[in-house]
Amino acid sequence: MQRSSRRTKTVNAHFSGDAVVLAVPQRATRAQIAHWSATLVPRVVAKRRAAEAAARTRHSDEALAQMAERLSRTHLEGRARPTSITWSTRQHTRWGSATPSTGSIRISSRLADAPEWVLETVVLHELVHLLEAHHNDRFWEMARRHPRAHDAAQFLDGVAWAEHHPAEDPDRG
Repeated sequence: MQRSSRRTKTVNAHFSGDAVVLAVPQRATRAQIAHWSATLVPRVVAKRRAAEAAARTRHSDEALAQMAERLSRTHLEGRARPTSITWSTRQHTRWGSATPSTGSIRISSRLADAPEWVLETVVLHELVHLLEAHHNDRFWEMARRHPRAHDAAQFLDGVAWAEHHPAEDPDRG
């Protein structure tokens, strides 16, 4: 619990590391603090648990499969049907790869925390490879059906550039 002379009416509960901090007005009574603690702390804890569960779900192969099915339905008339789609920790130079002969798709685990629209664009790109192996005009027409395909390409170009050109250390002058 943290009393604040700047707080006069509002109460806030938030995480600081692994601990929940309850910020209360300086003049709050013990009864008020007990009430706020009993109501706000469980809410903050539940919210964090829900966020952690959502993150675990997003990072599962099953979540990738559901995304692939949705993207195929939405952008490819359901024609791309991968036999498997999995996260890969072994892809360091590619964002994803597809093997049209087997229908398998692998997505680089480096994308696990990327914005959803970036991940969707990479998954769609690999789905298109199941229908069109080469980067020809037909391929690009399908791959660009995602509304943020251009933005995602720029995002990934920026990430790739940053990985090969780390920011200069300001202390090294």
